[in-house]
Amino acid sequence: MSAKIKYTDEPLGKTQVVPDFLPSPVELAFREEGVKVTLALSKKSIEFFKSEATKHRTQYQRMIRRLLDAYVDAQALTVRSKGRGDKRRAP
Repeated sequence: MSAKIKYTDEPLGKTQVVPDFLPSPVELAFREEGVKVTLALSKKSIEFFKSEATKHRTQYQRMIRRLLDAYVDAQALTVRSKGRGDKRRAP
């Protein structure tokens, strides 16, 4: 890294302005609004999530929330691909 860089005033040639495609800081800091609920879960489920959360150094409630969000996202894709979701029959 001892070589010196020599800068010149050469023309750059044809340039093109690239539109800003990066998200704004506000978009990066976005947090979904949470809704507090009371939910009774089985002891084995809570023990599982607490154990996994400890292994991965995260919060067990966050893991459960992400699991539910992933389920909702997958169901939304299924409903959209099948058409209207209001035609479902009860099992």
